[in-house]
Amino acid sequence: LWGGTTPSGFDCSGYVQYVFRQSGITLPRTTTEQYKVGSYVSKANLQPGDLIFLQNTYRNGISHVGIYIGSGKMIHASSSKGVVISDLSSSYYTKHYYGARRVI
Repeated sequence: LWGGTTPSGFDCSGYVQYVFRQSGITLPRTTTEQYKVGSYVSKANLQPGDLIFLQNTYRNGISHVGIYIGSGKMIHASSSKGVVISDLSSSYYTKHYYGARRVI
């Protein structure tokens, strides 16, 4: 749900913000602002809980965020399927991968 920040409807950054808030961690609302938080993490050093950012999905620039859950996968709010787990090695995610941040 575009602009959604609750379990009745999430967008990607709203989902990430909600999940982290459940653990007492405050994050900004948008993907662009969330990318400014924490520290850079290389793809080779990802750990569960790291934020994964994609670029040029539905608009130019950073446009999607999810949470790394290990084993090369992330959980995120999809615009068409709700909250899903996706494999970062798929061609779509490889093509759009922008970077990762560690906030915990």
